[in-house]
Amino acid sequence: MIGYVTVGTNDLERSAAFYDGIADILGHGRIMESDRSVMWGTPGGSAIFCTCLPYDKQAASAGNGTMVALNAKSEDEVQGVYDYALANGGSDEGAPGLRGESFYGAYFRDPDGNKLAVFLVKQG
Repeated sequence: MIGYVTVGTNDLERSAAFYDGIADILGHGRIMESDRSVMWGTPGGSAIFCTCLPYDKQAASAGNGTMVALNAKSEDEVQGVYDYALANGGSDEGAPGLRGESFYGAYFRDPDGNKLAVFLVKQG
């Protein structure tokens, strides 16, 4: 259903470097870039993730209540993304763990303050 998700940044180079590491852990790569944005995904795959300088040239800001969730294939990937995020300018919003009976996830903010989750739904 979702084609792509975009988060704003005030520093495209920093943001692109931050998300390159996360994409690598999750097995994706850059699929498009310009002077205003960078996109990651898998050609022919599912949704695309993008970071961009706002079109209106105003400062980017994180939306209150807005969150992007990234699919992981294992608890190790959840832990890897979370650890990477915190070691590279991100901040903690909830350590990896089981929430409910089958949802395993972690929460963090990127260097621009955008809130993200990385998760997997465990098969029963």
